[in-house]
Amino acid sequence: MQNRVASKKIDAGRLRIIAVTGSRLMRKFIELPWSLYAKDPCWVPPLIFERKEHLSSKNPYFEHAEFQAWIACRDDRVVGRISAQVDQLHLQHHHDATGFFGFLEAEDNPEIFHALFEIAEEWLRQKGMRRIRGPFSLSVNDECGLLVEGFDSPPAIMLGHALPYYGPRVEEQGFAKEQDLLAYRVHPEVSPPQHLEALAKRVAGRVKIRTMRRDRFEEDLEIIRDIFEDAWSENWGFIPFTQAEFADLGKNLKLLVDADSVRIAEVDGEPAAMIVMFPNINEMIKDLNGRLLPFGWLKLLWRLKVVGAKSARIPLMGVRRRYQGSRLGATLALMMIAPLHVNARKQGMKEIDMSWILEQNHGIRKIIESVGSVCYKRYRIYQKELS
Repeated sequence: MQNRVASKKIDAGRLRIIAVTGSRLMRKFIELPWSLYAKDPCWVPPLIFERKEHLSSKNPYFEHAEFQAWIACRDDRVVGRISAQVDQLHLQHHHDATGFFGFLEAEDNPEIFHALFEIAEEWLRQKGMRRIRGPFSLSVNDECGLLVEGFDSPPAIMLGHALPYYGPRVEEQGFAKEQDLLAYRVHPEVSPPQHLEALAKRVAGRVKIRTMRRDRFEEDLEIIRDIFEDAWSENWGFIPFTQAEFADLGKNLKLLVDADSVRIAEVDGEPAAMIVMFPNINEMIKDLNGRLLPFGWLKLLWRLKVVGAKSARIPLMGVRRRYQGSRLGATLALMMIAPLHVNARKQGMKEIDMSWILEQNHGIRKIIESVGSVCYKRYRIYQKELS
């Protein structure tokens, strides 16, 4: 999955950029954030084994993408990291010669950021890329965007955290904003909009909202994938999941999500919209310090199966394109959101994260703001032309 790239030595201060080529260096790459965020109470240490799996050949992403990671070292201390990716699936859909960077972490030093981006950009040039975009860790269907607002609260599952100086340091390297992704949160006690009942009555003969069928899980998983691809196909940056990638997502869905946390809307008997709510695993792993051994896995299992999460995230939501922008489309979205709020209240949850939403997607922003959602984090996608 990785290409060997020569390491680079920068004489000033003995800073070296080293290509990650084996398990020992990959562990250093993964563990760097522990030193950077040691005093940040909002950082959630990721599970080390999960990060290893995500960056291993087991991840179906690497069936269609090339990847290289680097660490920056000063003497024997790791002070930064970055990755670069070329995703053939993206190139097939967009034909834009765009490569990506991700996993950016570094001490607050312009020299480190410059050296990291210099080697990542050169690697992408050698692959024929004409621009660089990111951060994506690894793709638009994974954790993406750099946190630029909302540093005062922990991220929900599959959302990133960052230090406040990251944005300015990236911009010093010639990057500019390409898109902003917004994270909203809402208390499930907030009542649905008053007009929802009237809207629901108006479409009662045509619309049915149902939960996921555990006994027909694979069939419903394919319905969710089909709706997602149709609903998001014209959105900025969209690339479809491969079957292997969505099957991988399905494993987590089956393990973590109860049937009531998935809703599928049918119009005239045909699947037309879907929504999925995950428990916020981040709140359950925050004190495990990235490790499940020796007793972390018991704590996590107890919290998952007995205690339950106090917050959740809705990472997947979609309404088929033919209904988007219509009153029926807005009604479908509201009719799916409302029962998830009820389900969250039953589970004792105090907060639901709804993200991410493209800043320019005013239609869905208006819908979720109508149910009391408030924007609390902003993630930025940066881009730069490669000369």
